[in-house]
Amino acid sequence: MRYMIRTENLTKNYNGVKAVDGLNLEVEEGDIFGFLGPNGAGKSTTILMLVGMIEPTHGKCFVNDIEVSKDPLSVKNIIGYLPEDIGFYSNMTAAENLNYFAGFYKIEKSARQKKIEEVLELVNLGGVTKKVGQFSRGMTQRLGMAQALINDPKILFLDEPTANLDPESVFQYRNLVKRLSDEGKTIFIVSHILPEVSNVCKTIGIIKEGRLIAKGTIDELKREFSGMGEDQKQMIIEAFDPIPDLTHSDILKIEYSEDRKRVVIESTSDIREDISGILFEKHIRMKGMKMHEPTLEEVFLSIYKE
Repeated sequence: MRYMIRTENLTKNYNGVKAVDGLNLEVEEGDIFGFLGPNGAGKSTTILMLVGMIEPTHGKCFVNDIEVSKDPLSVKNIIGYLPEDIGFYSNMTAAENLNYFAGFYKIEKSARQKKIEEVLELVNLGGVTKKVGQFSRGMTQRLGMAQALINDPKILFLDEPTANLDPESVFQYRNLVKRLSDEGKTIFIVSHILPEVSNVCKTIGIIKEGRLIAKGTIDELKREFSGMGEDQKQMIIEAFDPIPDLTHSDILKIEYSEDRKRVVIESTSDIREDISGILFEKHIRMKGMKMHEPTLEEVFLSIYKE
């Protein structure tokens, strides 16, 4: 197992306030890692230290085993970075902007045109010749993704990558991220859009007040913080009539709403058919019955409450 991103007691103080507080984090090679937390939790400060734009007050961070503060230039040559607020020259085309950025990576002029065309096609901006100043916010965001890929990086840092994207562009972004991961790139995503993180990320870290408070796959976090075991299931029943007391050998826990027209059951198996039969015999008019799996939003809120 190789860690492409690693921090050791990473700390950043601003005027005596710890924006990041002793952060210890490891991200495996090829992972799509989602870094979650509310505004002010320390997400953006962390990513700025990882890409070498600010230095830690204490601690260390490593990218591809390079200590960032000691050799930021080497780090910048192997990473791509999409900031939350990206800026381009408005009087230049997308290709001209990318050509400018390619110069920072010393990409040979003979190879630039092919690379620029390639990354513009990846983000569905191929053949667009109008000036960037005429771009929509979504188009500018997609150009930012192209800029982050221009040097064929090993590691991508994406800060709120789906901001301003329309649904079709979000779908294309998901496919692109998964494709890049399949090619072996490590992707570190900062976002507050939890359903989007749930759709693309393999592993998730949750930060609060500068400290990592939870880390794991979505399934691992659901099991740990939903209070349900790996073999437990949850079922939700809604009816037009009050639901009577239910008994079943596989029921572990049952909660009735105040008017008894909604019930949440935790069980060791799928007992929908059995419970449906019981309610039918009792002439209860059903509104709906479904198995429920905790969402990332529910897990996130549960972790924060704890």
